[in-house]
Amino acid sequence: MDRNGLLIILSSPSGAGKSTLARRLMDWDDGLRFSVSATTRSPRAGEIDGHHYHFTDSVTFRDLVAQGQMLEHAEVFGNLYGSPRGPVEAAMREGRDTLFDVDWQGGQQIRASALGRQVVSIFVLPPSMAELERRLRARGQDAADVIANRMEKARDEISHWAEYDYVLVNDDLDETEARLRTILNAERLRRDRQTGLGPFVQSLMTTERQQDDLGT
Repeated sequence: MDRNGLLIILSSPSGAGKSTLARRLMDWDDGLRFSVSATTRSPRAGEIDGHHYHFTDSVTFRDLVAQGQMLEHAEVFGNLYGSPRGPVEAAMREGRDTLFDVDWQGGQQIRASALGRQVVSIFVLPPSMAELERRLRARGQDAADVIANRMEKARDEISHWAEYDYVLVNDDLDETEARLRTILNAERLRRDRQTGLGPFVQSLMTTERQQDDLGT
């Protein structure tokens, strides 16, 4: 049955498992596409335009925002980042879902956009703040002051949990992934998402009337 593609927003504080869950979802469904952000920062070594980011200049970026061609955008450390609208609309028409790795502010902008009706938003929580801090320390990537800043930011992000359609506690990665799959399968089957359902039902009714006419 034909359907419109979904815009899947996956958010969490750093260390709650969002990136791992996103990779698992992409492996599970090869029809799921990841939204490649546009940015005005310069490419880093090994980064490929169109794969890691769409690299552009600030004038072009701001023009796209003014034209409504960015579903969400923000300025981070002097550079602009945003989610281009065109590739998402193309995927929707093909019945393909797009996965967004954005924070609560980006999620708000996407929900408020012209494509907001197709949004499914999911927030991933850690089982505890102590476990979140343990995971951040286990990475071995950040100094103590950076971890403290991440924990403070996490508290702010978690305060927006009620703005999401679904909230999952990631106490077990496999179980959380299974719950994510259940959510996506159910959302894909919603009546209002199946664009071919109306014509199909109409064909059923027409066939029934034709059979009735032949029987009289």
